[in-house]
Amino acid sequence: QVKPQFESRENRTYGIFQAIVYKTQVVAGINYFIKVQVSDAGYVHLKVFQSLPQENQGPNLVDFQTGKTRDDPLTYF
Repeated sequence: QVKPQFESRENRTYGIFQAIVYKTQVVAGINYFIKVQVSDAGYVHLKVFQSLPQENQGPNLVDFQTGKTRDDPLTYF
């Protein structure tokens, strides 16, 4: 559900969009920090917010960092 949001903000499409690892942060909902492979050697870090279930909303792409590698640590941002 987040891929179209990311592609829209980046103004390009990706053939590969595979989550590798993620971390969570509990707030008034959950922030997910996700490392995503977007090409053979290209990675991005996504910050995705999932609101509480009673709000009945899907995940929302809050922020992202491009130009990452597989070895870059996934940190809160």
